[in-house]
Order: sequence, then structure tokens, then C-alpha cells
Amino acid sequence: MSGDMPADSRSRVRRLIGVYNANGTLRGELTYWIGAKLGRAHCALCDITHGGIRERPEWASCRARLRVAFDTFHLDDQPSDVRQFLHGAAPAVVADTDAGLVLLLGADELAACDGSPEGLAAAIESAAGHHGLAWT
Repeated sequence: MSGDMPADSRSRVRRLIGVYNANGTLRGELTYWIGAKLGRAHCALCDITHGGIRERPEWASCRARLRVAFDTFHLDDQPSDVRQFLHGAAPAVVADTDAGLVLLLGADELAACDGSPEGLAAAIESAAGHHGLAWT
């Protein structure tokens, strides 16, 4: 789809889904934290949304300004349709559209945001435009 299509003929984004490259259990979180400290685990989406254990205020503010809801999940609690769509690839940001799921950002694109919530928002806008998606 091209970015100059009339808005009424483009797939509409209903929500955004972020998947962390970690499990959400206490053991999973601890394993990720230790792995990250040792340089064995990394999640660029975690770098954007969290500072240590807590959600970054900059991310909360940025997320509130997005055009649609942005829901986050871990590897072990992501919706089954997202799990099947991503085939284990994480971190990732997926658009849930009226025509199905669309991969907006993979690990490399998230890493390019360099931990910046505003960089993530800009990357999402750019990727949505590239895929010819409209906002609800």
C-alpha cells in the first residue's frame, strides 16, 4: 500500500502491541535482569519503557500521547495470535489493524530508538506510514 492512499481505504490501527524479550514471571524478570547485567540478555523495548524495575515516566507520558492504546506483553503472556505471528521474534511492536497484524518494528528498529520514548513514537509513525496504515 502506498502512503498517499485515501484514509478511508487504508487499514486502520486499532492498537499497538509491544512484546518484550523476557518472560513476565518473577523468575523470568530476575533471569533477564541478571542476564542484562552480565551482557547476555538485551531488550531494546525494555530500554525504552523501563528504567531498572519501574516504568519510565517519560514513557508513560509519551504513551499517553499516542493515537491508539499501546499494550505490552512478555514472551510468556503475549496473546496467542501475536505469538503465532511473531514466531518467537522479540522485542517487537505490532499494529493490530482491522485487516490483521502488521509488524511495525523489530529488534533492530527498536535498538535504533536508542532508549528514547520519543524515538519510539517517531519510529511507529514512520513504520505505520510505510505500511499505509491509518489511525482510528
